[in-house]
Amino acid sequence: MAGRTYKTEAVVLRSFRLGEADRVLHLYTLDRGRIGAVAKGVRRTKSRFGARLEPLSHVELMLHQGSGELQTVTGVELIQSHHAAREDSYRLKVGLNGLEAMLRLFTEQEGNARAFRALARFLELVDELPIEDDAGRAALDPLALSFQLKLLWLSGYLPHVTSCANCGAEEDLVGYSPRAGGAVCGVCRDETTLSLAPEGLGGIEALLRRPLAEAHEAGLSPRASRDALAVVNSSHEFHGGFRLRTLSA
Repeated sequence: MAGRTYKTEAVVLRSFRLGEADRVLHLYTLDRGRIGAVAKGVRRTKSRFGARLEPLSHVELMLHQGSGELQTVTGVELIQSHHAAREDSYRLKVGLNGLEAMLRLFTEQEGNARAFRALARFLELVDELPIEDDAGRAALDPLALSFQLKLLWLSGYLPHVTSCANCGAEEDLVGYSPRAGGAVCGVCRDETTLSLAPEGLGGIEALLRRPLAEAHEAGLSPRASRDALAVVNSSHEFHGGFRLRTLSA
C-alpha cells in the first residue's frame, strides 16, 4: 500500500544516530502528537536539513508515512531554533527537562493542540530566562516547575492541593498522596504520604493559577520549590513509573 505525505508543525524532543548519516527523531507534532521519524543523510556536511532538526527546534515538517513505524522527513522549515536556550547550560537544562517530560507523559499518536502550544510557549520563555551560574538548580526554576505541573494537568494527573483529596477538609493539610491525587490532611495521611510544608502547597497552587510567563512572579521560597519538584517526581513515579533522567544529569 502506498504511503502519503503531509505537513505539520513539530518540536524535536530527542534525536539519536542511525547508521552513518541518518538520525532517528522523537517529535511532538501539532496534528498527531508523539511520532517517530527518520531524517536521512542529516549528519552529512552538505545535508539540506542542517542543524534544523536538533532537540528544542520548532519546525514545520513534510513527513512521509509508509508502512513502517518510523515516518520519513522529506522537508523542513525552521520556525524557531531556540538557539539562545541551546547555547547556555542553565537554559538548556530547563529546556531538556521539559522535553523529557513531554516525551514520557505524551506517548500516543494523538493530537493535543493545548499540549503542543504549551510546549511551544515554554520553549519561547526558556530563551528569555536569566542566565544562571548553577545549572544544577535548573529543575527548581519556577518556569520548569510551572511547565511540569501544567503537563500533569494536561495529561489528566492534575494535583489537587486546596483541600484533602480524601475527605475534603481544607485545614491541616500536611502532605501529598499521588494515590489520592492531591493533598491530604493529618487524619487521612498514611505511610505513602509525601510530607509538604504549607508554603509548598501554596506555591504549587500559585504556579497552577498563573500562566507560564508569570511563573517567576509566584514568589516561591526554596522550600516551596523543593516541595513542588517532589510532587512532580512522585506523580511521575506513581502514574507513569518513571523519573526524569534530566533531573540527575
